[in-house]
Amino acid sequence: MHPATGLIIALAALLVALLGGLVYRRRTGRFAPAQHIHDETPADTRAVDATSTAAGRVDRALFESLGVASGTPLTLLQFSSVFCGPCRATRVLCADVAARIPGVRHVDVDAETHLDAVRVLDVWRTPTVLLIDAEGRVRTRASGAPTRSQLIAAVATALPGAALPQTDPAALPRTDPAALPRTEPAA
Repeated sequence: MHPATGLIIALAALLVALLGGLVYRRRTGRFAPAQHIHDETPADTRAVDATSTAAGRVDRALFESLGVASGTPLTLLQFSSVFCGPCRATRVLCADVAARIPGVRHVDVDAETHLDAVRVLDVWRTPTVLLIDAEGRVRTRASGAPTRSQLIAAVATALPGAALPQTDPAALPRTDPAALPRTEPAA
């Protein structure tokens, strides 16, 4: 084998890893439509039971069992796990945004204790944040830790006319996480 062959293989592997990392970084935390939750096919056909209707639409009882209050204009439903570092940052961010924007509520759920909901709602990783409107529809979702500007933009889209804070994080006062309302994972 020629000595340059090993170098070429190493550079190709590095390029593939770099491209994969860039794609992963670009996709993580971005909000995307949640159409697959409300379409005619359940996310997991084995999960069609008391938590979802036969048409694959999410039943309000599922959301209520997770702590989502019906009639709340917008709920940030976060699925977390105990040992997830980005989940803690997302919890603080979602609680802060909910405290600053009227009509927005944050609910943090432990994914490991709600596996049926995880299957029905097609949650594949933590943190996952679902934005649920007053009618109980999932308007959008993010897998991974969203940024403040991504979250505020998604809230603005889902809740038109809301009094939104500035999206520039440098212009916002620092919020002490200890001063935020506690949102313990639902058991």
